[in-house]
Amino acid sequence: MLKNKEKKIGLLTYLKRYKFGIFLYILSYILASVCSIFMTIILASTIEGVTLGHFSQAITNMLIILALAFGKRLFWHLTNVIYQKYATKIMSELNLDLAKQAFKLNSKTYADHDTGTFVQRIVTDPERVVMHLADIIAVLFDIITALIIVIYITTLNVYVGLAIVALLAVCLVIELRRKVSRRKYNWQVRKASDTINSLTTEIVRSEKDIKSLGLEQKLSQISKTAYENYKKISYKAEIIDTSFWSSRNLLIELGTIAILIMGVYFIDLGLLTLAAFMILYSNNGSLYQFVWGIAMIVNAWADIRVCTDRMFGLFDNREFVCEKFGNTKVENVTGKIEFRNVSFTFREYESVPLNKKSKKKAKPERKLVSENQIFKKLSFKIKPNTTVAFVGKSGSGKSTILNLMSKMYEVDSGKILIDDVNINDFDKQSLRKAISLVNQFPYIFDMTIKDNLLLAKQDATNQELWDAIEHASLKDFVFSLPKGIDTKVGESGIKLSGGQKQRLAIARAFLRNSPIIIFDESTSSLDNFAQEEVKKSIDGLKGKSTVVIVAHRLSTIRNVDQIFFLENGKIEDIGTFDELFKNNAKFKNMFYAENLN
Repeated sequence: MLKNKEKKIGLLTYLKRYKFGIFLYILSYILASVCSIFMTIILASTIEGVTLGHFSQAITNMLIILALAFGKRLFWHLTNVIYQKYATKIMSELNLDLAKQAFKLNSKTYADHDTGTFVQRIVTDPERVVMHLADIIAVLFDIITALIIVIYITTLNVYVGLAIVALLAVCLVIELRRKVSRRKYNWQVRKASDTINSLTTEIVRSEKDIKSLGLEQKLSQISKTAYENYKKISYKAEIIDTSFWSSRNLLIELGTIAILIMGVYFIDLGLLTLAAFMILYSNNGSLYQFVWGIAMIVNAWADIRVCTDRMFGLFDNREFVCEKFGNTKVENVTGKIEFRNVSFTFREYESVPLNKKSKKKAKPERKLVSENQIFKKLSFKIKPNTTVAFVGKSGSGKSTILNLMSKMYEVDSGKILIDDVNINDFDKQSLRKAISLVNQFPYIFDMTIKDNLLLAKQDATNQELWDAIEHASLKDFVFSLPKGIDTKVGESGIKLSGGQKQRLAIARAFLRNSPIIIFDESTSSLDNFAQEEVKKSIDGLKGKSTVVIVAHRLSTIRNVDQIFFLENGKIEDIGTFDELFKNNAKFKNMFYAENLN
């Protein structure tokens, strides 16, 4: 597996691991091709023998051909068995390593790319690469077979041979031009395909919202635009590709007919025997097979280049930025948090061709298109085992603080300290163990309720599970289910309501019992009763963990120890709920506006 992202990686890394299996695969293909070559040569000899009346020798030759045909099919079967064995291993290792790399990427990277980008690169591209490699090997031996036959034909007459060489040379020039064009458009087609995959994923996951909001027509129009864009790019790519194909095929057909006419002319001059002409005629398809094989390799190699660039592009830290951790192992975190002169800017990028004038490079690079500074030298402190809240209007930076605090985002400058240790110095395990984050829209896995909880603590006892469920006000719901805690909740928790998803995520956080627990609008989907119950549970954490809350409803943070009031990326005021309500007009107006609504 890939253990060092600094190490140069590529497709060859994986092929080397199974070089013996690949050797067997190639060997079996060579043997199958050798059988095919000898079948053709012996058949040509048989044709010549029949024209000369050597019927006994012709029958013997046909029996040899029969044995070769059996051997060819046997080796091809062996080739397929070897392919299935090793192709599966190579694909699974590629899938796994790419998935592991995806785990290392930071949250900002995911925000900058759509879902299809990752699905295609992790799942689809490895399969295409392995299949194309198999195609190249297969076609390569077909080309060698065709080439040997072409060489054999050229021995029949030197002029015919020169004509064949000239025809093949022109066709190869066309194929080289086509290769450049195909790789250029493949990048654009795959990017449009990523967009379609992401859109389809969103439509499937948001099916209820689409129906309830009557968005079918709107989403249909968006889908139509995306598919039309894909169709437009694909159509242009295929039309250009087809033009090259048609030109080459027309040249092959006309050239082959011209060579046969030349053969008839040479028979008339006595420079070519009738048997030789019959051999030339019966194998004229070898010219097409040779050029077609070259074309297939061009297609496959162009697609392999695009797929490998996309796959291993996930290891390019410029576009797909990874999380960075230190080596400091921190035990027994108390939960003291400090932001010291922290600056952070949201930056948006788009992919553009690396060099539009270059025919050799079509891999995109990133271009900065916009940036929005959220914080500039933001500083504050949170005491350990206290409960604090961040409030402010939408866009004031509340959730960004939580993402920086949990190291989902990286600061541009300044420091974030936990227990006086820079979070950049924490090793991954220490930091993740120290912080639990409950998002506004938590992801629930396609597992049972119990298994979803055990993700937070694998060795949790039944009592601990039920305590977490009760603290999250989920007990009555679980009891109402026929299978109770062993009920499967479906992909993304589709069988649960929004509030039930949030309560399950909150139960996971309670079960994990980290020294720092962050709630990002985590009660926004709860009804008043469930919200009050969860609020009591959060209040029960006071003095046990450092609890950081971003709340949409100010009524849910009445009992916190301290509230940070944010505006335009700055902390405008700090105090208890009563202090802010008494002294801060903006905070008071927010509370009144909430309760009037």
